[in-house]
Amino acid sequence: MQNLLQIWRNLDGRKRFFVLGATLAVFLAVMAMSRMAGTPGMSLFYAGLNSSAAGDVITALDQKGVTYEVRGQAIYVDDSLRDTLRMTLAAEGLPANSGTGYELLDSLSGFGTTAQMFDAAYWRAKEGELARTILSNPQIRAARVHIAQAPSQPFQRDVKPSASVTITSVGGSLPAVQANALRHLIAASVPGMTPDAVAVIDSVAGLIASDNDLAAPTIAADSKAAEIKQNVERLLAARVGAGKAVVEVAVDVVTDAEQITERSFDPQSRVAIATDNTQQTGSNTQASQDVTVASNLPANDAATGGNGKSESSETREKVNYEVSETNRQLVKAPGSVRKISVAVLVDAVPVTAADGSVTFQPRPEDELAILRELVTSAAGLDTTRGDVLTLKSLAFEPLPQTGEALAASMFSFGEINLMTLIQVSVLALVVLILGLFVIRPVLTSANRRAALPAPAPVLALPGSSFDTRALTGEIDDRTDLPPLSVISGAPGPDATKDPMSRLRQLIEERQSESVEILRGWMEVEEEAR
Repeated sequence: MQNLLQIWRNLDGRKRFFVLGATLAVFLAVMAMSRMAGTPGMSLFYAGLNSSAAGDVITALDQKGVTYEVRGQAIYVDDSLRDTLRMTLAAEGLPANSGTGYELLDSLSGFGTTAQMFDAAYWRAKEGELARTILSNPQIRAARVHIAQAPSQPFQRDVKPSASVTITSVGGSLPAVQANALRHLIAASVPGMTPDAVAVIDSVAGLIASDNDLAAPTIAADSKAAEIKQNVERLLAARVGAGKAVVEVAVDVVTDAEQITERSFDPQSRVAIATDNTQQTGSNTQASQDVTVASNLPANDAATGGNGKSESSETREKVNYEVSETNRQLVKAPGSVRKISVAVLVDAVPVTAADGSVTFQPRPEDELAILRELVTSAAGLDTTRGDVLTLKSLAFEPLPQTGEALAASMFSFGEINLMTLIQVSVLALVVLILGLFVIRPVLTSANRRAALPAPAPVLALPGSSFDTRALTGEIDDRTDLPPLSVISGAPGPDATKDPMSRLRQLIEERQSESVEILRGWMEVEEEAR
């Protein structure tokens, strides 16, 4: 403490001001760094919630006494509490981002509830439940479902319900496969609805086409072309090497839908399906109608003449034939392949000449023929359909170097907040500069001055006619000292004595000054230790 007070007394007003300012700056910097180190790291808790759901979450956090930050539409909490809070709030039904579901029907009572009110609440609850189910997909962040259900009318039986769903995906647009799954989900939840009656709208990509839309054949063609290209490139890389073959595939598909109904009869081909046989037999007896004498006599008087008898037999057969009939209904859906065109460019072969120069020559024709056969089989080309394959060998131009991708080293620390890193670096730099270039030089110079002993009185050699500088034990590098020859050659009665004898005599004559010099040396050595 005494040393500090001594150093402070030896400083002038300007240096004292600098020391106070630097000390205050270092103190504030250390306090700021301590506060930043003691502040817990904040991580994302929830984002993209609607106003009501976000208000419910903030109210729950306030009730639990949890420290949080609101940055735009995102809520941040402590890293160590994030997972626990999410599970706790989920048990309480928060956040309710998908609206209400079937719990709407719990508030309806039989008194004062009309059929129209119950139907409206039912379809609203159905929409909420479907939105909840859609939000269970991790790729979807927000969803709204709207169902259009026409009122039941006995004279309009062909009216079918329809629906639309608006989604916001997490990364980019929603794939067509996921959109098709949503159509089937909603259609299966509403009686009488078909997947074609459900429209899926993405907030980024807009309307997502279904399988029956006009865009579906184009999507299918692009998918098939990408598959063929991948297969051909993998096949060629095994022979010519990776990156030495460029493949382009164009698939022409049918975009028109066609329905053909055909009915044909074959008269030459008939089949008996029923036979009806009818046989009829009968007999008939009649008197003779000949004119004789007996026929003119009175009745019973003449003898009875001869009687006539006849028999008849009739047979009928009815056969029913069925003519051969063919009914055929052909439906041609869009998407069938009409033509495939494949273009393949293979890099040439480098050839080294005798002088060391390198030239590129096309690959041999026999090798190209083998490659054509392989590509034809891999792409599934059909020459009868009109498919075209073009395979050429030319020298590739060198591509410009765009840089190399650097992998993470073993010293990488993952994701770091850039602003926090900059703040800590600036504060550390300020503390280092103030400590090294302001406080340390001032304290060092003051300490040196305080450690120097008081100047001793001027000593003069006995009998000499001149004065010399005081002997203080410190090396004085000033140039105003007299030459040593003057001291050694100073006149006097003791000039003939050796230096040691003269030094002993000088110490005996000036004992108090000699003791002060030795005491100053001892104090300097103790402080140095």
